[in-house]
Amino acid sequence: MVRLFFLVGLPGSGKSTVANALLHEYPNRALISTDRIRLELYGDEAIQGNWLQIWQEVEQRFREAASQIQRGERSTAIYDATNAVRQQRREAIALARQSGFTQVTGIWLNTPLWLCLQRNQQRDRQVSPHVIQRMSRRLRGAPPSRLEGFDRLIRVRSQGWELPVFVNLGLPLSD
Repeated sequence: MVRLFFLVGLPGSGKSTVANALLHEYPNRALISTDRIRLELYGDEAIQGNWLQIWQEVEQRFREAASQIQRGERSTAIYDATNAVRQQRREAIALARQSGFTQVTGIWLNTPLWLCLQRNQQRDRQVSPHVIQRMSRRLRGAPPSRLEGFDRLIRVRSQGWELPVFVNLGLPLSD
């Protein structure tokens, strides 16, 4: 089975913390991160850059990761991006499937807006509060759903992030 953990959440919700915790526990996983792609392409994660160029890189990395998993070189992959817009989630899930992923598990970090804004203020690289609020409205208006193509969707509601939350939800941490 070629599995992808597909993260969804506002800036400051804990997506990258979750991704890093999952990688720390099982370093054989592949990480596809739009922030890392921006850093590599533009020298700074904060530079939004050309979305088509970023999307093409996501596509390439999806293919590479799925191929590595099929060959037994990797166990699973993690897609770390905001994914706040339903149509973009659908497109990314479709791309993942076209790239060879056979199981896509959505992990929605439904962290309260106030906490995301608070965490954002404590970051070196801040996102405009107006942008976070707009993303929050989009997520509330069109929350992630299995109808988008997820095989499984896990909604994590918390005031913070701790790895045991996934154990309690039954997320397979071992590969």
